[in-house]
Amino acid sequence: MPDPIQRRTFLRSGTVGIGAAALASQLIRDRAWGSASSEQATVSHHPAKAKRVIFLCMAGGPSHLETLDYKSKLAEMDGKPMPASITAGQPIAQLQGKALTCLGPQTTFAKHGQSGQEIAATLPHIAKLADDIAIVRSMTTEQINHDPAHTFMNCGSQISGRPCMGSWIQYGLGSESENLPGFVVLTSVGGGQSQPIASRQWHSGFLPSRFQGVHFHSKGDPVLYVGNPPGVQRTDQRSVIDAVNALNQQRFQIAENPEIATTISQYELAFRMQASVPELVDLSSESQSTLDRYGATPGDGSFASNCLLARRLAQRGVRFIQLYHRGWDHHGGVKKGVEVTSKLVDQASWALVDDLKRRGMLDDTLVVWGGEFGRTPMSQGSKTNPGRDHHIKGFSLWMAGGGIRGGVTHGSTDDFGYNAVENPVSVHDFHATMLHLLGIQHEQFTYRHQGLDMKLTGVEPAQVVTPILA
Repeated sequence: MPDPIQRRTFLRSGTVGIGAAALASQLIRDRAWGSASSEQATVSHHPAKAKRVIFLCMAGGPSHLETLDYKSKLAEMDGKPMPASITAGQPIAQLQGKALTCLGPQTTFAKHGQSGQEIAATLPHIAKLADDIAIVRSMTTEQINHDPAHTFMNCGSQISGRPCMGSWIQYGLGSESENLPGFVVLTSVGGGQSQPIASRQWHSGFLPSRFQGVHFHSKGDPVLYVGNPPGVQRTDQRSVIDAVNALNQQRFQIAENPEIATTISQYELAFRMQASVPELVDLSSESQSTLDRYGATPGDGSFASNCLLARRLAQRGVRFIQLYHRGWDHHGGVKKGVEVTSKLVDQASWALVDDLKRRGMLDDTLVVWGGEFGRTPMSQGSKTNPGRDHHIKGFSLWMAGGGIRGGVTHGSTDDFGYNAVENPVSVHDFHATMLHLLGIQHEQFTYRHQGLDMKLTGVEPAQVVTPILA
């Protein structure tokens, strides 16, 4: 039942309501952007190499065999039966129980840069980054279907309701921006079967809700109701928020519920976003040469435009920026599918890293490019237009900037690209490495929940992948 507020109490409080709300919002803002509190970890276990993360998520599972991991043996075995000794007892998604036939690489590879990193012809722009990126060819994961695999990659657990890595990082480090969320998600689509992405992939789980990601729409208004309706001026909106925050502050003093504090801070952030978001998405200040380098057309909702927005978000202090491109699920027609999808992401991925480098931002920005799993070396679908099934035992991703040593390849899969056989890297190892670059020791980074000290890296041992560190 609501706590009664007497008429005199309400009037007395109302005379200082705006001041109380302003003070409350300032205190909450201080907590949200760096000061220690019970809801803000503000950890710094060692000097950080990276201040922020841009995760370019190739949703659907890009084939490592047509992008980052060439296998000559697989090419020799094209059309022949897959050796049973490799696949016996192994989890396979839709090919389980079927005859398994080798499918050789559907594109050519070449060595690039002084480092001689081997990259597919499908990624000619990313190939220009050979000396700036570290390619990890021995990634493994535990989930073989899209949604749980995304959940595992984001949250370190297949169990829904756990905080995602963006929320963990914002909880640990706060945001450097007062006018934008500390964790922003952008999505694009094209090139293949487009598996849906659920909003729980950027949820805060059991962490306070102010640490969850905010999904910016790629077309139209990036945030719903970012503009005031006709006839409502900014001063009117300010008065409404002050009044609502004054009431919320009174309730907070009684209930001391941290979610009320979150509500107050989010009202304030939403008000500031009404000015900051339109300026963010207005690309008129960007030169035509910059738009051309990204291949971006403002307002088209493409991955290229999202990459340019990611750079602008990074410039404005957003801590974690996650771009999903839904178009890598090639169960059939993998040759054409990878070619088409790569053209939608290749140039912009290169342009983003190159742009950050030109602006002196790459040194403290960690860029990650990869999907939730890879694809099988066995063919799927028709013989004339084959595809590849989901694969979890070995796949690839690359990382750049933020303390990463460029021009190195870490780990390897077997001759068929099936099993990670040299220096396997688990998802938990990846998370531990990312946290390490941000100045966080993963084993000490915990949140008490239901009597347990919960971690992004879980309970199994996780190792920082030191060979790829600068």
